[in-house]
Amino acid sequence: MSESNASPFDMDSSSFDGEKYLERLLKDCSLRQIMDTEAAIVKDTQTLHSDMQTLVYENYNKFISATDTIRKMKDDFKQMESDVNLLMTKMQSITTFSEQITGTLQGTRSQLCRLSEKHSLLKRLQFLSTLPGKLKGLIEEQNYAQAVQDYLHAQKVFAQYGRQPSFDGIQKDCDAIMADLKETLRQDFQRAGNTAQSLTEIGELLLQLDEKTSDLASEMLTCAGKRLHELIVMLQDQTERDMLEFVDMGIDGFLNDLALVVTSYFDMFVAKHYEQERDDFQEYALLELNIFLNQNIDKYLTLVQDRVESDIGYGDTQVMLRALDRLHRRLQAMRNICRGLKVQRNTVDIIIGAAHQLCDAHAKNLKDHFADSLSAVRLSLVSAKSDAATGLNLSDLISNLYVAMVEKIKGVLQDLLIFLRTDWSFNIKAEHKGALCVEGIRENLLIGFLRHISKVMCGFGDASSSSPPNLLLVLSKTCLELELQGVHILISLVDDLYEIDSENSATLTHETEICAEMRETAHALLDAYVRLQGANISQMLRKSVETRDWLNCLEPRSVRAVMKRVVEELGSIETVVASLYEGTGNATGFRTTASSDSSRKTYFSNFTASKPQYRSNWSNYTPSQLESSYVSNIHRLFSERVDIFTSVEFTKASIVMGIIKIGLKTLLECVRLRTFSKYGLQQIQVDAHYLQMNLWRFVSDENLVNFLLDELLGSAVQRCLESVLMEPNAVEIICERG
Repeated sequence: MSESNASPFDMDSSSFDGEKYLERLLKDCSLRQIMDTEAAIVKDTQTLHSDMQTLVYENYNKFISATDTIRKMKDDFKQMESDVNLLMTKMQSITTFSEQITGTLQGTRSQLCRLSEKHSLLKRLQFLSTLPGKLKGLIEEQNYAQAVQDYLHAQKVFAQYGRQPSFDGIQKDCDAIMADLKETLRQDFQRAGNTAQSLTEIGELLLQLDEKTSDLASEMLTCAGKRLHELIVMLQDQTERDMLEFVDMGIDGFLNDLALVVTSYFDMFVAKHYEQERDDFQEYALLELNIFLNQNIDKYLTLVQDRVESDIGYGDTQVMLRALDRLHRRLQAMRNICRGLKVQRNTVDIIIGAAHQLCDAHAKNLKDHFADSLSAVRLSLVSAKSDAATGLNLSDLISNLYVAMVEKIKGVLQDLLIFLRTDWSFNIKAEHKGALCVEGIRENLLIGFLRHISKVMCGFGDASSSSPPNLLLVLSKTCLELELQGVHILISLVDDLYEIDSENSATLTHETEICAEMRETAHALLDAYVRLQGANISQMLRKSVETRDWLNCLEPRSVRAVMKRVVEELGSIETVVASLYEGTGNATGFRTTASSDSSRKTYFSNFTASKPQYRSNWSNYTPSQLESSYVSNIHRLFSERVDIFTSVEFTKASIVMGIIKIGLKTLLECVRLRTFSKYGLQQIQVDAHYLQMNLWRFVSDENLVNFLLDELLGSAVQRCLESVLMEPNAVEIICERG
């Protein structure tokens, strides 16, 4: 024992001394520590007391239970002892009686054995004597199986007693009867319309009657093929049934019969060895069975594929997939019915083909829906044009067109997701063709449709197309919305739904390509809109110049009506464009203040982008100076070249400026082709000043407008016979009054 265990201060030690422990405690500890020690000792004492009581109670209950068990065992052994004694007495009595019976029957045992053998022989002889009549009766009842069984049973007796003349006659009669039965069975076997069950039963009987195995095997497959062909023809007529009923009929009829034929043939000709056949007969039979199985499955699956193709786009896709899933499970089970059989074709190819066909159907539906949406937009624009009082909100048209396309595509992607449900027994993504099909949903359906949208919309911007201007504006803005958010939403959706890693794929189209195409289409449509509206403005200006006699004009008293009409038309265009694209200035998109260079004077300025503005006041020149072309040449020398048909930006100012440039350029070219009198020149001066007073509101930088108006008036001066400009104040008064 260690020193710590023998310490008189250790309560757990047998050497514990309470007095010493108390003296040490009073000596070393404070009052507080002594009180804490007392509380701890009292608590430990109570705990030990409780544990001792629990231990006593538990052992007491166990002891009582053990006592009861021993008492019960003692009573049971007493009863068992009396039963064993009684059994021994009865067994002794039985032994005595058995010895007595054995002694009594000892003399007659051999006689009873002989009589039993004679009785058995007489029964066999009686069976043989009645066998021909019994066989005929069974054959008449068409109980062929029992007849064959009785005949085979009798062959053993004939083999033992066949040398006897009486038995020889019976045997010949039986052989003749069974020969007729064999011929009947052969005819029944070859008869069309036999079920697989009847073929199997007749084949088993013919084998028992020693029919040639190889001939019977070949005949069985031929007859079974005829029956299965009849089932195929019957299934071809079930067009009124839905896909699930159609597949159930095929499984319950065709596939069950095929499985029965295959298993029966395998058991009869492949699993058994026949001594009279060649050594490779089993291998040959298995090969023939494989060919037979795959030919018939191929016929059936071709029929199913034709039905699927006819139902795609018309029936319920979920019902179709439930049917194909059921068929897939059945074919999976057929693959395991016999060892060595290989089913080459499966339903996954049909399902993948159905997915491709459904994608094509959905793609066509999307294109038709898109065409209908465009027709509805066009009709709305035409209706609004004919009924101007109702007005039209182009933003609503764009929103409806955009939302309709996006939601339709989302619905299609959700519909196709049914092919990837986890509760199907097939997984098309596990197949290479299936994985390509899933990527095809992204590339051929979604990407293809987005490119179709871009191509169709771009077609409206062709010069040969007679599209309304507002339609071009709606389509351009829709393409821009698709580029900004629609393409990303749809491509991200298809990648998430179908778990496609497009970022790391070298073959899949990236969304930036489609966004670039959409933006390019939006640009083309917007340019077409500007050209079309510019052509409309140009048409008005061209006719106003060509139809007027500029040599016999009266002194101008007002602005020509066409100029007012042009400003009004530009105001309408600006209002429409401002509702779709951001503008500058107030809420209506108009500028409310002119720049410092747009004071209402009768001069127009030539400028360059990097040099101070050079103004030309045509009223300051003398007629001789005005007739000279040097002034305009000097202006052009210090002027920036103006590109009229440039691509516009997606802003209100850029769009309206593009239209104004086309209109002013047309007016300029028309003026260059006419000859003016003094008053004709002054009318052009008034019109140009009126345009300067009003066009600055539509553009962000009116210097370009001023330059074109400078060119316009300069050309009129050059084409004038008497170049005298009107006084600036008079021009101001006429324009303000007009």
